Amino acid sequence: QVQLVESGGGLVQAGGSLRLSCAASIRSFTNVVMGWFRQAPGKEREFVAATSWSGGSEYYADSVKGRFTISRDNAKNTVYLQMNSLRPEDTAVYYCALDRSSVVVTTTSAYNYWGQGTQVTVSS
Repeated sequence: QVQLVESGGGLVQAGGSLRLSCAASIRSFTNVVMGWFRQAPGKEREFVAATSWSGGSEYYADSVKGRFTISRDNAKNTVYLQMNSLRPEDTAVYYCALDRSSVVVTTTSAYNYWGQGTQVTVSS
């Protein structure tokens, strides 16, 4: 019933930019929160950014504040993650996730639906 498909990952040099996209297939966008998470090799999956589909504030991990921006295009049912000033430590598989809630949370366990992930590699 819910399908999330990420795209936009790749290899970029430090200081460069990438934009990730997450196309969501879902019958209703009422009470939906969209989040981005990432998982580096040997590390746990961690929160990156999130926003409510209906609008409002965006939430960011401290490590990406000022560099990453989450946004959405309601007409295209797509959420984006614009990543600027990329660093080697941003290298990870990035996942789009969906939580059926009216409250934005940053914990991985709260999200019920996940995309397949897209690899982002930042070279130094």
